[in-house]
Amino acid sequence: MSIPVEGFFKQKKYPFILTLFLLLISLTLFLITTNTTTNPLVFYSNLKHQKLPSNSNIINITISKEEEVLPRGNDVSVIDWKLCKDSVTVDYIPCLDNYKAIMALKSRRHMEHRERHCPVDGFHCLLTLPKGYKVRLPWPKSRDMIWYDNTPHPKLVEYKKDQHWVVKSGEYLVFPGGGTQFKDGVDHYIQFIEKTLTSIQWGKHIRVVLDVGCGVASFGGYLLDKNVITMSFAPKDEHEAQIQFALERGIPATLAVIGTQKLTFPDNGFDLIHCARCRVHWDADGGKPLYELNRILRPGGYFAWSATPVYRDDDRDQKVWKAMVAITKAMCWKVVAKAHDSSGIGLVIYQKPTSSSCYEKRKENNPPLCQNQDGKNSSWYAPLNSCLTPLPVDDKGKLQSWPKPWPQRLTSKPPSLPGNSDVIDEFNKDSDRWSQLVSDVYRDGLSINWSSVRNVMDMNAGYAGFAAALIDLPIWVMNVVPIDVPDTLSIIMDRGLIGMYHDWCESFNTYPRTYDLLHSSFLFKHLEQRCELVDVVVEIDRILRPGGYLVIHDSMEMLSKLSPILRSLQWSVTLHQKQFLVGKKSFWRPMSF
Repeated sequence: MSIPVEGFFKQKKYPFILTLFLLLISLTLFLITTNTTTNPLVFYSNLKHQKLPSNSNIINITISKEEEVLPRGNDVSVIDWKLCKDSVTVDYIPCLDNYKAIMALKSRRHMEHRERHCPVDGFHCLLTLPKGYKVRLPWPKSRDMIWYDNTPHPKLVEYKKDQHWVVKSGEYLVFPGGGTQFKDGVDHYIQFIEKTLTSIQWGKHIRVVLDVGCGVASFGGYLLDKNVITMSFAPKDEHEAQIQFALERGIPATLAVIGTQKLTFPDNGFDLIHCARCRVHWDADGGKPLYELNRILRPGGYFAWSATPVYRDDDRDQKVWKAMVAITKAMCWKVVAKAHDSSGIGLVIYQKPTSSSCYEKRKENNPPLCQNQDGKNSSWYAPLNSCLTPLPVDDKGKLQSWPKPWPQRLTSKPPSLPGNSDVIDEFNKDSDRWSQLVSDVYRDGLSINWSSVRNVMDMNAGYAGFAAALIDLPIWVMNVVPIDVPDTLSIIMDRGLIGMYHDWCESFNTYPRTYDLLHSSFLFKHLEQRCELVDVVVEIDRILRPGGYLVIHDSMEMLSKLSPILRSLQWSVTLHQKQFLVGKKSFWRPMSF
């Protein structure tokens, strides 16, 4: 016999059922509210979660007297991380290995397939380690040899066996300092360039160099002995793992190509650009690749070109040489030196003008000067120009001067820094602040073994005060300027340091396991509004070596959000002075199923 709802509550013969019903409703509401607290991991729908017992000891926390463990908060739920599927290799680079997007390209004529094509859905799994992976060899030993198991790619060894780029020797890959154009060794070649043009003065006048199509970056590696910092780059192509070799050696390098888009560097940034048989067709598309070099080369800077058209007489090489003569003349570049070394290798050195008068005297305004109305650098996903970037001027309309000789240029006023007294004061205070922070906190107070650190990245570099304060250590710093913060990259390069633009909501152009330390100062507040924090941490995990460090300087609110994510990766996580988080990556990887 059924009972109407309104009559149910009038009858007193069902008190037990009514009480049980109300308890079930209360319990359901309690569970819902408990599971929807502000844990940043709860809403990450692409990943499965699992409960850990309260006495779980899988999280490794190290504590010193001056450090305290971050509050665990509601982090009893951790991400159940999964290894990437077999189709994703140990050396996967999300924005360069997006094969679905690459296969859909309508053209590859202009190296479009070597450019960035980031996956829409992000990248959520963890990469496995190469079998036999070891802690990398320390610098400077690593310049000349690395563990084969860390980068087990023999293709380049066989492909370049007669040119002494790299040789396999037992459990090592050895780099004897050879190259296609370095028949007498890279040291001899570097000396040859300086003898050809004595005004180059490695490490004094020339400090910041770009090496195009760098191979395994021996040119940049050996220039470090002369206080020259080189941004070496090459595409991810059939010369398998050349940039990975460079970074494993501890030499600055990145993956890039001069295709249809600008390089992610500022205007007028490099003192010298070098190309030794770099396989770039400089005369392509009416000279657009050369216009790009003109954009990023400092006024008065040099382009050193060592290639067969410089010293061979066959029809093909002479055709390229004549095209170079025509384009460089139209750009107002002049040949300041041309020579052959003892092995027969030829070299020509061009110089970019230091005055706009040549542009005004040209009979034809071809290529025209670019019209940059707002005066800002805009090279992130920007097409190559068909024009010449105007020479930079200061606040009074005068051409910006060459930076002071190294090392004075590191601490002197950068030519591209606005002359406004407030800006200058801000720059000086920033330098002093970082000098004190690095001295008082970073060097001794964060439990970082600096002797194990070689490749460093500052994810939000500002004026590069962090890098400048570490200049006396045997490290180098990739200074990254995010695209959504004030542009300071020209100032950084004026200081004699290297860097590039990037959007941290996307993957960085580097191989996995290529940096020893990543540093971030108040970066995540900008990112949180545009992308998932978990996605950024996945990318950090991808590019950081096992045993490497992540140092985050941020608010306690942000550190508390990031801490459980890092712990879920089984990193050690510590807090210093309630504003510095230090995470150390372990060798842990989730079990495969």
